[in-house]
This record gives sequence, C-alpha cells and structure tokens, in this order.
Amino acid sequence: MIELSERLQSMEESATIAMSQKSRELRAQGKDVISLSLGEPDFHTPEFIKDAAKQGMDENYTTYTPVPGYLDLREAISRKFKRDNNLNYPADQIVVSTGAKQSIANVVMSIVNPGDDVIIPVPYWVSYREIVRVAEGNVVTVSAGIETDFKITGAQLAAAITPKTKMMIFSTPCNPTGSVYSKEELRELADVIVQHPQMVVICDEIYEHINFGSKHESLAQFDDIYNQVVTVNGVSKAWAMTGWRLGYIGANKEIAKACGKIQGQFTSGTCSITQRAVIAAMDADPSEVADMVKAFESRRTLVLNALSKINGVKANVPGGAFYVFPDVSYFYGKEFEGQKIQDANDLAMYLLNEALVALVSGEAFGDPNCIRISYAASEETLTEAMRRVKEALEKLK
Repeated sequence: MIELSERLQSMEESATIAMSQKSRELRAQGKDVISLSLGEPDFHTPEFIKDAAKQGMDENYTTYTPVPGYLDLREAISRKFKRDNNLNYPADQIVVSTGAKQSIANVVMSIVNPGDDVIIPVPYWVSYREIVRVAEGNVVTVSAGIETDFKITGAQLAAAITPKTKMMIFSTPCNPTGSVYSKEELRELADVIVQHPQMVVICDEIYEHINFGSKHESLAQFDDIYNQVVTVNGVSKAWAMTGWRLGYIGANKEIAKACGKIQGQFTSGTCSITQRAVIAAMDADPSEVADMVKAFESRRTLVLNALSKINGVKANVPGGAFYVFPDVSYFYGKEFEGQKIQDANDLAMYLLNEALVALVSGEAFGDPNCIRISYAASEETLTEAMRRVKEALEKLK
C-alpha cells in the first residue's frame, strides 16, 4: 500500500475551493445553487489586454520564458510600482510567478526554516497558514475582531514577536474582511517591525485597486523597513484575469534572487502569452477598472443593507476587496428541523442545504464567529441570495 506523505496529510484542503466543489455537485443534481464562495470577479478581462495576448501569439512568444519573467514585463511592473505606490523596485528586484499564491510560497520557502515563527493576523487568507506549515514553520496568530475593523495594532504585533519570529504575512485590502490599513496604521506596524531587522513581512496587495474611498497605502513606502518588506501583487482581481495566472513580488535583491532560485526548480517562468498580456495591464491607467470598482461598491451596499435587516447578524463596512465578513455567532446553539448549529461550519452547510447559497465558514480564515460572503456576483444574484439567507436564518430557533 502506498503511503502519502505526512506533509500532505497534515495539510488542510482550501475551504473556498471545497465549498465551490460542493456547489458544483449540487448543481449537477439539478439544484439551483448560488455560489458566493469564490473570490473571482464576474467581469471579463478587458479587450486591450486580450489583444496584447493575441499579438504575443502572432509574434511567436511561445517558448520558455526567463524564470523571473520577461525583462520588459518586469520593467513595466517597476513602472507600475512607482506610478501607483511610489515604490522603487527595479527589474532585478521583481519576480513574476504563476499567481500571487506561488509568489507567497516562493518567499516563505526562501526565508522560513523548520521551527521559525511566522505571525499571521486573524482573520487571514486560507492559504497563508498552510504554506507556512508546508515550510515547517510555526504559525503564530494575532486576533483582530469586528470591533477593531479586523485590523491589528502595533502593540499587538510587538507582543507576538519573539527571538524565533522570522516573518509576518498579511493583506491590505484584506481577504476575507475587506479591511484596509491606513498610512497611519501601517506606520504603527512599521515602528515595531524596524526594531526586529531579522523579520521579513509579506504585504499582500492583490486587492489594491478594489478600494472604496481611501487611497491604497503600501507598507514598503517606509524607507526604514523597505528592505524587510516583500510586496506581493498580481492581476487576478483588479484586471479580472484569474485564469491567466500571474502574480509578482517586489523585494530586496537577495530575496528576489532566492525566489528565482526556488521557482527555477518548481515551475520555471510563467506562461509566455500571459506575460505579454500583463505588460498591457501594467502600463494601463488604473482608471481603466473604475467602472468595475464602482459596481463592487454598489454591491457592497446591497449586501450590507440586506444583512442589516437580519436580526443577530453583525457586520462592519469593508473598505475594499469584494467580501463581507459578518459575525454570525448569534445563531450558534439554534436549530431547525433537528439540525443544530454548533459553529460557522454548521451554519455554512445549513445555508448551502437549506438556502442553496454557498458561503465559506470563517473558521477557515481563523475566525469561527464569522462567515465570508463574496459579492463578486450581479446585483440580481446577490438580491436573491440574501433573500434566501435571511429566510433560512429566520427559521433557526
């Protein structure tokens, strides 16, 4: 009998992908399931980006690519960093990967040794924890609840750091909460980080352009911690390019070189045609996605208004991304037709079976009091989904 590795057996399946799979199974049975579980824009990739991909094919960009990405793409990313974030990352400090998830994994595998502590603020994106565990690091969580807009303070960070701390990973705007750190809040974290020069911080900014009202702020803008910060970004969310699979990092030269070495042994360079398309995205003005961001903001209002009409649900107002992360602990201990709700996992399954709406348990993101609702769907779909959720929750007594 073949035995699978302990590494694999200790790894949790992605909760978002698992819920999406269950939704597809119910649909295959003829059930009218509305899936609000995946973080995927329901928009199409802009035409000018697709045209750049077609041009790349016509020009025969069909061979192996340099491991860190085409030089002209990395130069375009460098221009984007300067234009949008006022960050100076020359091309040799940029590594292009097959999605931001690989970018994060490259950094973790390059920095973290077995037994090193990695601080992850809660709530967190599901894969941060599992990537650290694969690298045999110790996950140290720092919790921030709905009352603080799900953002940690400098004091909380300082209290979590020990001589074993090697890294911190967080996102702004955040998946799953949509919370956005202000410049002042990031400076507060930077004041702690600078005191620990052995510590590397991965700042995941994949939702950068999906930001409602406030200007996006990057942690690496502070000169005193610039060399300690790895800025992660990509094209999946803002440019509706989830299937194209391209993410990238800006980092100091040593870390960038290390990530190139890791990537060279796993995947080598990412898809050539994708890279040609992304040059067009990087050189485009962010105003190109303004209509999409406006639509997301309108959907956020729709979902928040619907949640406000459900007794027992508590929700903050997310500043970015396309998620709401309401506290639903009011319903724990309640039941309907013999089905008792013990936790967020039970509630998510109850809503899938009773309301035919797929959401994701907050437990997957480290917060068992919440569930994640993705509003990357049409307003018509969201209206119907929230009607079903309200009806199902009101059955619980």
